[in-house]
Amino acid sequence: MNMRAMVLAVFLLGLLGTGIELLFLGHTAGWSQLTPIVLLVMSLLVLAWHALERKWASLRAFQITMLLLVAAGILGTALHYRANEVFELEADPKMRGMELLLKVMEGAAPSLAPGAMIQLGLLGLIYAFRHPASEQTREEQ
Repeated sequence: MNMRAMVLAVFLLGLLGTGIELLFLGHTAGWSQLTPIVLLVMSLLVLAWHALERKWASLRAFQITMLLLVAAGILGTALHYRANEVFELEADPKMRGMELLLKVMEGAAPSLAPGAMIQLGLLGLIYAFRHPASEQTREEQ
């Protein structure tokens, strides 16, 4: 098994595990909670397309999807942090500094959990880095 295949295997395990966990947690209320699930499913679909065709277009679609995963992870981290901050400041409006930071990081919405999306996106980009299909031109397809 080559390195690219091992990276892909770890990516798929992470993708499935994260998706299942989000569903078990009921992470489905509204568009902001459904976005990561939609992106995970989209990643599987684009990867299936790429497995069938192994062409430049499917690889480019996969890379774009991975960038969307990274962006969703960054946005999700900000949303989780902000939700916890609002909750903590409602309980104690005078809280500031390190005390507030610690309370926010320990909050109900795990502030760093969306980092898994960032990791998956980066892992997918590593898989696509210097991929043989990237050497094809559009005319060759």
